Amino acid sequence: MSRNNSFKSFSLRCGDRLFNFESPVVMGILNATPDSFYDGGSYMTDSQWIEHAVAMTEEGADIIDIGVVSSRPGATLLPPEQEARRLAEVVETVRRELPEALISVDTCYSLPARAAVDSGADIVNDISGGAFDEAMFETVAQLCTPYILMHNPLARVDDPAGVKGRREFEGDYDVMEDMVLGFSKLNARLREMGVSDVIIDPGFGFSKTLEENYHVMAHLSELRQLFPDNPLLVALSRKSMIYKLLSTTPDDALTGTIALHASALIAGAQLLRVHDVRATRQTIDIIGQLSQHQ
Repeated sequence: MSRNNSFKSFSLRCGDRLFNFESPVVMGILNATPDSFYDGGSYMTDSQWIEHAVAMTEEGADIIDIGVVSSRPGATLLPPEQEARRLAEVVETVRRELPEALISVDTCYSLPARAAVDSGADIVNDISGGAFDEAMFETVAQLCTPYILMHNPLARVDDPAGVKGRREFEGDYDVMEDMVLGFSKLNARLREMGVSDVIIDPGFGFSKTLEENYHVMAHLSELRQLFPDNPLLVALSRKSMIYKLLSTTPDDALTGTIALHASALIAGAQLLRVHDVRATRQTIDIIGQLSQHQ
């Protein structure tokens, strides 16, 4: 897809390794949790972690994104010490099996982030945008890892999805304006602290109504243009903005996911965080083929 005018190549420095990406990146999800909204409880043992990580790599995943705590609506985060132990165990297991893999970890706390990187992780993926742990930005800077900065303005530690704190904004609230201002402020702070690779994530499904999710989706290309030096990650795989609109369930949301992935790619998304790696890779190939004839 390197000929797609919507896609901009980018690189990530992970420790002493430099990764150059000339086509859209697939981030495969490994939820080592009992209660994730889609595949909770499916990957709870060493052999299951390995089997799923290897399968996603073989299907075309560029990054394995490991999480041990659910952030679904109604979830409560684990204490950092407990999360750190569990996350380090999963990362170590996957790293032994896939020594060359690029691994990201889904955590809101600096202690698990440090434990995971010490165990072999490469990227920190924080759905709180640094809001849950004031030491997160400093820790990421010290670890010299890329950082995924997500828009999630209403999240709380006991409500990471931002559902309980959800309020109906009045008057002139604009989710895109809020997102742009937030990204600008936090991105500048991270840069000042020495974090050189900051990936931005619009946070679909977090602190947003269904209409706001689709408003952001329709304006992804503008977000890409406003932050040309920050790779754009889109994470909407099987989320409620799809299955609630279609009056179905996460199990029956793959078709809607593919449709939105295609739209995101055309808008310039550079990374897709997904449950279904093979289907996503096929979508990338088809959109890339179309772009060659434009």
